[in-house]
Order: sequence, then C-alpha cells, then structure tokens
Amino acid sequence: MDKIDKAKSATFYAVGLSYKKADAEMRGKFSLSDEAKENLLNQAKNEGIGSLIVISTCNRTEIFGFAQHPFELIKLLCDNSNGTVDDFRNVAYVYKTREAIEHLFRVGTGLDSQILGDFEIISQIKNAFYLSKEKGLTTNYFERLVNAVIQASKRIKNETELSSGATSVSFASVQYIMDHVENISNKNILLFGTGKIGRNTCENLVKHTKNDHITLINRTKERALEVAGKFNLIVKDYADLQSEIRKADVLIVATGAQKPTVDKALLSLNKPLVILDLSIPMNVSEDVRTLDNVELIHLDYLSQMTDKTIERRKEFIPQAEEIIEEIMKEFIAWTKMRKFAPTIHALKSKLEEIKDGELDYQRKKIDNFDSEQAEIISMRIIQKITTHFANHLRHEETVVDQSIEWIEKVFQLESNHNE
Repeated sequence: MDKIDKAKSATFYAVGLSYKKADAEMRGKFSLSDEAKENLLNQAKNEGIGSLIVISTCNRTEIFGFAQHPFELIKLLCDNSNGTVDDFRNVAYVYKTREAIEHLFRVGTGLDSQILGDFEIISQIKNAFYLSKEKGLTTNYFERLVNAVIQASKRIKNETELSSGATSVSFASVQYIMDHVENISNKNILLFGTGKIGRNTCENLVKHTKNDHITLINRTKERALEVAGKFNLIVKDYADLQSEIRKADVLIVATGAQKPTVDKALLSLNKPLVILDLSIPMNVSEDVRTLDNVELIHLDYLSQMTDKTIERRKEFIPQAEEIIEEIMKEFIAWTKMRKFAPTIHALKSKLEEIKDGELDYQRKKIDNFDSEQAEIISMRIIQKITTHFANHLRHEETVVDQSIEWIEKVFQLESNHNE
C-alpha cells in the first residue's frame, strides 16, 4: 500500500494513559523527554505515519494520530519510553474516530485533568502541534481540530468559571495573603523552611505579588541559597530568625519538623503579623493565637478553600460540555463537508454535462427553443438535486464513505479527494 492509499484508509486514534488508571510509577515509565518526543516523531515519519501529535506531562502521556491500526501508535510509544506493551494493556486506553476527537476536546479544556479546569494542558497541546508541524507531520484536518480545541478552551475560560479560584494550597496561600494584606508588594514577607509547598508558594508569591524583597531562612543555609537563587530571594541565617520575624508582615512556615518551630515565646512583635503554617504536622504552636496582633492560618483551612473551589468548579461542567458539543459538531460537519465536497462538485459537473447535451438536442429539434429560459430552469433543478445529496451526506446518521461510493458508482463520477 503506497503512502497516499495508506493516508486515505487511516483512522484517527487516541492512545495513552493518565492518572486515572496509571500510578505515578507507571506514568513515569511511559513519560517522554523532549528528545524521546523528537525520536518518536522521526520514527513515525520513517514508518509512513502521516500525522500525529504527542503529549507527555506528569499526569498523562498520549498520542493522537492517524494509523491503520492503533498498535502502530502504541508501538511508537513503547519504543521510545520504558513502558512495555503489557504495561500499556494494563493501564492504558484506545479511542477511535469520534471518541478520540471528544477525548482531545476534554483533555484540552481541562475536563479530563486531575485538577478540574486546569488549563495548563492546552499549551502542551499547542506545543505538541507546532513540533509535529515542523516535522511535516500535520494536515489541514489536524490543524483545524487543534484550533477547534483551542477555541473551546478559550470559550470555556471566558464564558464559565471552570478555572476560577485556587486549586492548590500554594496558590490558595498566595490568594489569602493578597486578599488579607494590603499593599503586599511593599510588605516584608519571610519564608521559614523549604518544604515543597513552601517552595511552590514562594514561586507564586514572586509571580503574583510583585514583591522583590522576600526573605528566606532555612536550618540548612545551602538549601536556602539553592531555592533563593531560583527565585531571587534574600537569604538570612537561622540565628536571625527572631529578628527577621519582628520585621515581617507575613510569615510563611514550611519546615519539615515534627514539633512546632514557631511559638509565642519566639514572637516579640510590635506590629501585626499574618502567619501561614503550611506544614504537616503543624509547625506553629497554637499559643500564638493568644497574641492580639497575630493571625494564624493553617494548611487545613487552605485545603478547605481548594476543596470548595473544586466542588464549585463541578457546577460548570454541563456548561463546558455544551460548548464542547457545539464546537465539536461544527468540526465534524466540516470534516464531512470536506470529505464529500469533491463528490458533490463532480456530481454537479456530471449533471451539467447531461443538461448541456439535452439542451443541444432540444435546440436542434424545437423551433424557437428558449435556450436562456431552459438553462435557468435546468440549473435550478441541478442545484436542488445536489442540495438534496449534500443534505443527505451532511446528516449525522449518514455513513459518508458508503454514500460517496454509491453516488460515484451510480453517476460514474471521478472525484478528486485530496488530504
């Protein structure tokens, strides 16, 4: 089978795995580095696969593409990762044609994300498409599909609140600070400890508060310097903790200690202090609440904020699904139109050929034959006939390929179907 025939007979598939069935270890096996993605695309090209895109994040690895059989795409994935076909069978999924299209829409709009409404994935899809396009592994179909998913993502973001509110404790921390501390960009923020949530909070603080004088203290100064370098922070010695707390307007505690590291005795304050304890177990003693100018917020409270956000986001799923359905219908209608347009064009040409022959015959046979009127009437009839055929092919229950084959056979048409 040559490349053109292969492309014409190929089916659109989505193959992959996600957090839903595959644990972190299994997702790690199938994870694809940038180099592995490049190799996979090059292999696809060498094996005659005409178009595909590859996505690999911490929560999913997926290939969307055209193939004779999904195993062609599964093999590409296994050849370029540490996953095996047996591993794939245990945790993965394969979607075909409409289901594959719908899956891409749900992934790209955040409905399939581990955190509902997470729109980070759409940039991954865009990057995957650009990489494939550079390799000559995309088509008009693919471009139209990806653009439709991007359009759905934008509309859901603008018309619903599927992505509103904080969904991570680190972002909820920053949102709380921004909501409760005025002029945050001018305030003194002290981060004590370099736990993961603390580091993420720090990144969000830098990004959202425009505060360029955040101070970091850690028991191990080398670790503090490492984190500080990444975020451009000020580092102070552990011995300076008490004096730095006195200067602070906001204290974020993210140490990994098993007992409280901050208590009432440590605090000697002459101004209000907001304390966020992002540690498990608690690293700030409850006795600080007895101080009039201290406000203590614990991880549990921030977690409740994120839980409420996710619950609220669920209310907007039906609205998001309606937008997806509308844009997906438009896309599928376009794919059908694109598939049958050459046949309708060829049918119209055939009917015009029959019309021209018949009008020539009648012109010779009938005196004072009104060619102009006959031409108008004939063309109107041809238009109505081709519209009937087009409406049949456009109908969602029509099996387009079979209908095209039947029309071409009956009218002995030669239509030009190009990708």
